[in-house]
Amino acid sequence: MSQGTSFNSEHGVSSVSYDQLYRPQYHFTPSISWMNDPNGLVYYQGEYHMFFQCNPEALHWDPVVWGHAVSRDLVHWKQLPIALSPDDKGNIFSGSVVVDEHNTSGFFPQGSGLVAIFTYHKNGLESQAIAYSHDRGRTWTKYAGNPVIPTPGIKDFRDPKVFWYAPTHRWVMIMDGGEVNFYSSSDLIHWTHESTLNGVYTDMPDIFPLAVDGNPAQVMWVLSLSGTRYYVGRFDGFQFVPETDARRVDWGKDFYASQLWNNFPDGRWVYLGWMNNWDYAQVIPTSPWRGAMTVPRELSLISTTEGLQLVQQPVRELNQLRYQPVAIQAQTLHPGSNVLTGQHGTSYEIDTTIDIGSTTQVVFQLRTGNGQQTTLGYDVRLASLYLDRTRSGDASFDPNFATCTEAPLGLIDRHLLKLRILVDRSSVEVFGNDGRAVLTDQIFPQLSSDGMSLDVQGGTAQLIDLHLYQLNSIHS
Repeated sequence: MSQGTSFNSEHGVSSVSYDQLYRPQYHFTPSISWMNDPNGLVYYQGEYHMFFQCNPEALHWDPVVWGHAVSRDLVHWKQLPIALSPDDKGNIFSGSVVVDEHNTSGFFPQGSGLVAIFTYHKNGLESQAIAYSHDRGRTWTKYAGNPVIPTPGIKDFRDPKVFWYAPTHRWVMIMDGGEVNFYSSSDLIHWTHESTLNGVYTDMPDIFPLAVDGNPAQVMWVLSLSGTRYYVGRFDGFQFVPETDARRVDWGKDFYASQLWNNFPDGRWVYLGWMNNWDYAQVIPTSPWRGAMTVPRELSLISTTEGLQLVQQPVRELNQLRYQPVAIQAQTLHPGSNVLTGQHGTSYEIDTTIDIGSTTQVVFQLRTGNGQQTTLGYDVRLASLYLDRTRSGDASFDPNFATCTEAPLGLIDRHLLKLRILVDRSSVEVFGNDGRAVLTDQIFPQLSSDGMSLDVQGGTAQLIDLHLYQLNSIHS
């Protein structure tokens, strides 16, 4: 823990600085210590809740509790005291939170409240349990009859995601049991196993309906697996039938364990993921915290020539952070040109549309300086969007960190490339062609590595427009 930082498990965090070298300025991070998967994302009485796996006493995983933060705008977060801690039944692993609007559980005779469904982990075995809150998630009471689903004696039996399925008037639970399993309940206490999706192995599963091309008369269900893959199919409250092969959600190295917000207002489906990778998560060079979330992303389902595709875009609430806008329009890009000459930043956004013309590659250099650079490029011949962090900054902590990731991406109308690029002190998130391809990678450059450039190779292209915004810190 850094000087001036203190943690109290009952009263939360005080005297904490958010201005360290690699501290993200508009992505959520815990004030101190370790964080991994998002849990219990729910909207209730004007607040977005984010619970998360957390070790409040160290910069590594285990033992973990449920940390807690709330926001009224999805952007500015207030970290609250620990929500759920281990007891004699085990450690507190991942899970979800629902709004029991009609008191199906019997816990809220005076109205509604929040119910958490989580995994107990003890001696290598796992069971499912619940807790409830009468005060908007500030304090929790564990159900005296826990566990509500006892361990079947297997190793992987965890990560319950629960939601209300109106057509059957029942709660549905999807969870990892080696394979993906579905349960249902009328009261959140007594659960019936309904089906198993054979041959599909995962953790942190989630499932949600999306209107195809925005048409409410045509709804399909998306099954998310670990936040890294997804299927599109049909769901009747008891069984999911996939109608597509598994596809990638995010082609970068640092997107995992995503979860949807339950009860999200205005009909949107929004999720976020843990912006890290278990290959090196416990050794990334950050202190006094370790772990960050992606920005919240709105999801939609579109028809393409290759079938139904999940697309994702940063939520519109992030636009409130923009300042010092720079607009560049109608310029010819040729090799050696740089329309971003003189622009600098460590936390910013670029939104651009480019007519590819005769060029073979479009290349952005981000967070440049001190011999460091992160390269974002589009290879026209390969129809590939790539993010190269091999020279991005400190990679000494793991021999496999310095990588180049890529995603297949066709051009719009065979000639247009649209990019939305979110850069923070230690990350890059790229949304290609309105979110058809997404890349998320951590980077660890010096703060003075704040330059940027835009170049092309092998011909010319036409810059239709480019908007650069500096992004304010959510901690100020």
